[in-house]
Amino acid sequence: MNPSAQGWIDKFGTVVRKSPMPYTQESELYLEFRNIGFIYGANIAQPSFIPPDLNLSEDELAKLNLLSALYSVYQLKVGEAFKFNDFLKEVNQFYSQLKVEEISFFSKLLTGKKTSHQLEVLLHKRVTLDDNFITRSFNSMLTNALLFLDVIAFRRYLEGDRKVRKYAARIERIIINLTYHTLNSKEEKSVNDHNLLRLFESSLRYNQTRKEDFDGSYRSELFESFTYLEKKYFIDLSALAAWEDHSLEYRESDFIHGIGKDLNLEFPEIEESLSFVGYFFDANKSRVSVFKSSNPVKMFYDNSYQMVRKLITRNSKRLLRELSESRELLLLLSKSTTDELDEEERKKVREQLLDIFKAIPSLAIFALPGGAILLPIFIKLIPKLLPSAFDDNRIEKETESEV
Repeated sequence: MNPSAQGWIDKFGTVVRKSPMPYTQESELYLEFRNIGFIYGANIAQPSFIPPDLNLSEDELAKLNLLSALYSVYQLKVGEAFKFNDFLKEVNQFYSQLKVEEISFFSKLLTGKKTSHQLEVLLHKRVTLDDNFITRSFNSMLTNALLFLDVIAFRRYLEGDRKVRKYAARIERIIINLTYHTLNSKEEKSVNDHNLLRLFESSLRYNQTRKEDFDGSYRSELFESFTYLEKKYFIDLSALAAWEDHSLEYRESDFIHGIGKDLNLEFPEIEESLSFVGYFFDANKSRVSVFKSSNPVKMFYDNSYQMVRKLITRNSKRLLRELSESRELLLLLSKSTTDELDEEERKKVREQLLDIFKAIPSLAIFALPGGAILLPIFIKLIPKLLPSAFDDNRIEKETESEV
């Protein structure tokens, strides 16, 4: 299943049809999607009912997890016996009520009338904050951090609320206020505090962040009756904002407990949220974008490396076939693994690779203006990811240890 290629939602349908109903209650659903980072906007895995043998990027995981969560909420609401196409139509109608992501005329022409294909375009727009690949390579915050808001809004929609946009805007306003005031309760604010707030601000779809919107009046709304999903989401995002600097001072903890009491949560529930967020990010901080290096050059290299690696892996068979037809290019790439190429050789490599990329649609990104800056990463990765027969100078790890 490749969430970057058309047809992935149909593939998802074939997978989930073979799986038994994964959750019997909303608390089970919520806790699993928190375990995989979806609640925090930090997707590190897919839910257990999706096969684990997937090599997905962060934004692809976000798309898969969003669809999985929507599907699971629908399944809990209507029961096990329903047609997958009925679910897709319901989700499309839900998003048409939200009116936050419009599919362009040209996108509709390219995707056609099929419900699943149109939903693929819509989910891509929901997940991705910036669709320019060069800008995204410099930006560590690739995905919408408030996607679970869609899930609880969808649940509300399934309950019969057809003014779901108004509901989503209200929940979003409470969330951004909780985040802002939690961060403001800290004695000192770190770079990551500002990054987290900026990520949440970038993820807003219904509200603007104006000074007058942070007057504290949101606290009175917390006394109202909220569902389990809403309460857990509020307290977990507040805990994330409090812990984000890898510590939890007394003042911050006291503020979170005050929020929890307003929500009518018991002390153990509040403590569980505070302890779990620490556990999750301590275990996964190297995989979560918001905690990665703020150095833009290193950020660009790390993100580009992962993107190019994914493209090569997925296209390795066809790429090897194309490369094998160009003996000179094959020799030059092999040489580049041990020796520096001169200017003329680099020019040949660049020109011949671009010709090959044009023949493989998934690699067309390299042929776009600016795409050539990724070529050094491509050349570096080729010997590591393609079959060893391609690289005559490859030294196996066992041999290295013997030298």
